[in-house]
Formats: sequence, structure tokens, C-alpha cells
Amino acid sequence: MTVSGTTSNDGPAGPGTSGVQARDAPGSAGPGAPVWELLRPAVAAPARGRGRALGSALREAVREGLLAPGTRLPSTRDLAADLGVSRGLVTEAYEQLTAEGYLRSDRGAGTWVGGAARAGRPRARDRAPRRRGATVDFSPGSPDLSMFPRAGWASAYRGALADLPHDTLGYPDPRGTPRLRTALAELLTRRRGVVADPERLLVCSGVTQAVTLLGFVLHARGERAVGVEDPGSPKQGALFASAGVRSVPLPLDEEGLAPGPLTDSGVRCAVTTPAHQFPLGIAYSARRRARLLDWARAVDGLLVEDDYDGDFRYDRSPVGALQGLDPERVAYTGSVSKSLAPGLRIGWLLPPARLADELAERKRTMDLGNPSLDQEALARFVESGAYERQLRRCGRAYRERRDTLVTALTECFPGARVTGISAGLHVIAALPRRYGPEARLLARAGEAGIAVRPLSVYGSAGTRAAAGDGGLVRLVFGYAHLTPTRIATGVRGLAAAVTRDG
Repeated sequence: MTVSGTTSNDGPAGPGTSGVQARDAPGSAGPGAPVWELLRPAVAAPARGRGRALGSALREAVREGLLAPGTRLPSTRDLAADLGVSRGLVTEAYEQLTAEGYLRSDRGAGTWVGGAARAGRPRARDRAPRRRGATVDFSPGSPDLSMFPRAGWASAYRGALADLPHDTLGYPDPRGTPRLRTALAELLTRRRGVVADPERLLVCSGVTQAVTLLGFVLHARGERAVGVEDPGSPKQGALFASAGVRSVPLPLDEEGLAPGPLTDSGVRCAVTTPAHQFPLGIAYSARRRARLLDWARAVDGLLVEDDYDGDFRYDRSPVGALQGLDPERVAYTGSVSKSLAPGLRIGWLLPPARLADELAERKRTMDLGNPSLDQEALARFVESGAYERQLRRCGRAYRERRDTLVTALTECFPGARVTGISAGLHVIAALPRRYGPEARLLARAGEAGIAVRPLSVYGSAGTRAAAGDGGLVRLVFGYAHLTPTRIATGVRGLAAAVTRDG
């Protein structure tokens, strides 16, 4: 006899009498597995936790649809006999799940699977951006994650965990732990020439959160538009938009952000990457830096300096940060995303004094501060000198990879021109028009398993530059995450793909 898609107790299906069978489903003990078989693993739990394990197993069987709604369950006596446990354990499990709504019990009619629970357990999916599908991926933006200093970081983490006072594990100062703010202020003063007061510095979840915080505070102060570099980072517009602030694209020239369009735009805040502009790869000239600061003073405005890869300069010492020239007109931000790993989600923001308290309060209401243990580990890592050793190590590797890329491009694409300073984690390559047009080149590269991005995807100015540059195809090559061998292989594969007949 069949009841609700399951077999009744009329015929035995196991070692005892609990012949009710579960619906065949992925992850079940087997097709038509009886109740006792689904629950048997729970019986192997230690005696003290066996009742809880039995209830959990029964609950999961209902959630996953292994026991369908309307299924009549064995009596407590029969199921206890089949499982070899006390009847009290089964009774307790039935009563608990009946109270929660997974089961229903009708006096004199037994216990049944209720209809409240829906079959199927949601599965977590990893939606993090990954480099998939390409044999060689030249997309810019990522460091070599295999160079993350696991041993040094583990040592710093263990030390922080061992020495951290108990009260530090409470809600932290939203600006960041004092130890990390002090360590970062000293580091940034020494390496980037900023004016860094630890009391003004905010520890953030990367530059992304720093820019978002600025957007909210600027909006609260009545600003409704902010200038962004064009071409520039596509994410900045979305970050400001989330705070209700509109982005105004501003063109660049060979010295940096063009002052004329900036003045004409009417904005009083502009985001810049003066040490190594993304994506063009230029460094703002000293004259342009001074001109931009004059603009900010004249309009009572603000420059946001995104120093995303300022530590990586290969032909000379890095140029100091713009913020050091006027800390009351420049909000400086950076992170460990390029030097350690973006997954750490640790960055910093050094705002003008007039914005510091508002930003700290906004940070507090946003997330109550970054994890204390992670902050203390980074503080130790910086204080020990390990962070600067990591910067030197990465700098040597990335310089070699840039040299490999430039050499390969020159050899494989005669007439190619690499522009931008010797710095950072990407280059711009202008290829002669015979390798184009752009759409054809990208299509053939994709067919060959080579991922590369055109400058045109980074803004309207990038599109105009590509169109008006004598028909050159301008590409952005990221290289830091690739070994020299992979770089050379990828460039050769790209050249073969775009020069083949047909």
C-alpha cells in the first residue's frame, strides 16, 4: 500500500518495522531509503549528543525533501528499536520537531511530516571575480597572490592573538586600532611623504570603502557632483552614485587632469591618481600638481588622491604623494590590495581635519569598524619591517615582469609603442593599425584564449584617444599576476592570433 508517495508500515523495509521510505533525492542514503537508514549516522554520535544529532538528522531529511510532506513516520517504539536507541531519544526528537513545525502529530493517528518546510537546501555559490576561461589573462588590476607572505603573516597573526588584551576584542574605534593607525602614519610619512596624523587616519575596507565614505560625507555637505578622470577606474562612478553623488568625466592631457575642463565643470571635488594614472600610466607633472591645488583652494574644494600603486616605481624613487603639499585640500587613500592581497580588505583614508570627525561617524554607523585582530596583525607586520620587505620583493618581481612584457611586445609587434612611466602593475601598448581594427583583434585574441582589454573600456576619452591616434589599437596589459614565461607565451600567442590569414 502506498501513502503520499511513500510505502506504509504494512511491509518491513529494514531490520525492524519502520518501513517508511524516503523520497529518492540527491544526498540521500539511497533510492527509497527507509527512515532508520537516514538517521543511522546520527546514532554514531557520542552518547551525550546523540539526541541532538538525531533531531538534526531528522530535521535535515525534511528540509532536503528526503522525507516528503505527508509521510507518516514510524512509531517512537519501532524507530527506537531499529536504531538501537532508547525510546525517550526518539520521543524527544519528535516532540522538538513538532514544536518547530517540521512534523505534525495527530492523537491516535501517529506522527507525520508537516508541510511548512520546503524541500531543497540552498547551496552557497562563489561569485568572487575570478580569472576563468583564458589561457593567458592580461586583465589589469591584480597582484601575484602567490607572493602573499603566508609565514610572515601567520607569525604576526599568532603574535597579535597571543598578546591582544581582552577588551580589544570588543567593538573597536571606528577609525581603527591606535596601534595600526600609528604604524600606518609612520609608514606613509616615511615612504609616501604624506602628512599623517594618526588621530586623523581612518582604517577602511580598502579604497572602495574610503571613496564611498567620502561620497556620503560630501553628499551630506551639499555636494551633488564629483569629477573623475576620463579615462579612469570604472568603479568610482558607481561608488559615488551609491551615495547620491553624480560623477562628471574630466579629460586628461600629457601632464594629468586638464585644468580647463575641471574649472568649467563646476565641481568642487575631483578624484585623481597622480603618482601613476590609471589606466594611462602617466605621472602628474609638478606644474600640474600645483595647478590643481590652486584650483582646490580657489573653490574651497577637495582633491581625492587614490594612491593605489604608488610604492611601485621601477626607474627611480616614487614621487611623493600630492597630499604632502596641502593636507587640508587633499584626502589621501590607499590599501594593501596591491602589496599584500585584496582579500584582506584593509586600506586607509587620510582626510582633511574638517572632514575627519564626520567620516569617523559615518564609518561607525556603516560597520562599527574593521576586525581588531586583523588590524593588530597588520600593525605587527608593519612594525617588524616585514611589510617593507614585501614591497621590495614585489617590486623586484614586477619590474622583471614589466621588462619581459615590453620586450615581448616590441619583438612580436613591430612598431608597437609602450606608453606611461615604468611603474605599477600595467602598461598601455599602442599597436599599429595593421593589427586592428580593435573588434577584430579582440575577437581573435579571445578565440586563442588570450584575454586583453582595450583602453576604450575605461571611458569616453579612451575611446576618443584610440579613434584619433592614427588608427592605433591601444590595449591595457596587466602583468603582475603572470610569470615572465606566461607573459612571453601570451604575447606570442596574441601575435600569432591577430596576424593569421583569414
